[in-house]
Amino acid sequence: MILQKKQIAVAPEIAHQPEKLIPYLKNSFGIPDGSAVSYNLYKRSVDARSRDIKINLELDVFIDEPPISEPPYQFDFKNVANMPPVIIVGSGPAGLFAGLKLLELGLKPIILEQGKDVQSRRRDLAAINKDHIVNPTSNYCFGEGGAGTYSDGKLYTRSNKRGDIKRILELLVLHGAERDILVDAHPHIGTNKLPKLVANIRETILLHGGEIHFETKVIDLIIKDQEIKGVIAEDGAKFEGLGVILATGHSARDIFELLHHNGVHIEAKPFAMGIRIEHTQELIDSIQYHGTPRGKYLPPSPYTLAAQTIFDKKQRGVFSFCMCPGGFIVPAATAPGEVVVNGMSPSKRDSKFANSGIVVAIETEDLIKYQKFGPLAGLMMQKELEQRACAMAGGTQSAPAQRMMDFMNKKASSQLLETSYVPGLTPVSMDEVLPKDFAVRLREGFRTFGQKMKGYLTNEAQLVGVESRTSSPVRIPRDKTSLEHVQIKRLFPCAEGAGYAGGIVSAAMDGEACAERLAEKYG
Repeated sequence: MILQKKQIAVAPEIAHQPEKLIPYLKNSFGIPDGSAVSYNLYKRSVDARSRDIKINLELDVFIDEPPISEPPYQFDFKNVANMPPVIIVGSGPAGLFAGLKLLELGLKPIILEQGKDVQSRRRDLAAINKDHIVNPTSNYCFGEGGAGTYSDGKLYTRSNKRGDIKRILELLVLHGAERDILVDAHPHIGTNKLPKLVANIRETILLHGGEIHFETKVIDLIIKDQEIKGVIAEDGAKFEGLGVILATGHSARDIFELLHHNGVHIEAKPFAMGIRIEHTQELIDSIQYHGTPRGKYLPPSPYTLAAQTIFDKKQRGVFSFCMCPGGFIVPAATAPGEVVVNGMSPSKRDSKFANSGIVVAIETEDLIKYQKFGPLAGLMMQKELEQRACAMAGGTQSAPAQRMMDFMNKKASSQLLETSYVPGLTPVSMDEVLPKDFAVRLREGFRTFGQKMKGYLTNEAQLVGVESRTSSPVRIPRDKTSLEHVQIKRLFPCAEGAGYAGGIVSAAMDGEACAERLAEKYG
């Protein structure tokens, strides 16, 4: 007998221990003693709306018969060594998943990555943290796997219409992710496990005849009669193919400038910037779990916050971005002379700190000061803020910081708190770093957040600046159906760098979609 798609809410210690869950199922559904019971779990989520915290489970229950699993996804990777090539610029989630999709479509992916492979990349990350040296082509944003490799590995997305989310998750499992990502409501992999997974995807592409070229920086485009034929690398090598999938991420400023220089249509788009806020995870858990000790069966708690603010008669949102429970703040600059911070978490999320971007929405009408830069206006606004943050903190990768209530009260912080940010912090008034409207809106947002989460607004938290790479400030426009650039044929702008996706899963789905459309039209 099968009890299908049952939904139950159980205590955390029951949800995570089969030896306790099975007796609970027997009792809940009136299953006679002596019956053999098993289950297939489809979804798991935490419900912390009250002090009586529960884990919601969706499952099939099997009584006196073996469990029936859904058939696994089948991936038909073909040998494409001698097939027509497609050029992919960038090896982040979009580029790698476009490459995997091309293997299934019978076309040869040639992936060009300006950074290094994940193993070599580690040395450059260490140099940023320890020696404050930023390699412009190998850092937390550039290199194999892109910015996603050294991130929290969050896999949650609302982009259900963009593609098959479960297919992406199954591909990640195939390449080394834990199967828990298939059932958790907010799955993540962890920065400690992502490098190996990314390397496994690389091996799949190479094994089936694809190519991946590291330390290969694209410096020019081969365009003839409004059609892209290929690209030219810094060493003079030319790569030509059926088309070009541009999957360079939101920080590839050289690509935006290259497109603009070549007369390829791009446009400024809304984005957001602000700071990172760091609390202890113990404090966030206490707020979110209503003072209930988290114990071993509840995850470190995340949070999501948003507020609407008014300044100069303009309404703009202030919201949390890329919240990292049990995580670290990391240096995400892509050039010397700038300070950028981001967040990441290991798979166990076992850091004693919680951090989140708290950012202010920026509309294109807010870029009037930079209008002489045309579609690069937002990019120039980013640069200005990042360079000011670096200068204010001493010209290294030390980040400007201020305790939270000191910021609220416009008071200098005589002493900063312990931090997860390895390069170190410098006490700075954030009013001297941030534009006036950002500071005003952040204060208004924090007051609202303090009302929503009692205890969040505290001097035992600190602002760390600046969080400026939330999304691309540039859009590379494309046709909604064909996903091809509106002006240049055979050019497929893709994912975050083109302004169409945010996060690992949505970027991966967009990479697959671009590969499919290119193959349909030109393959």
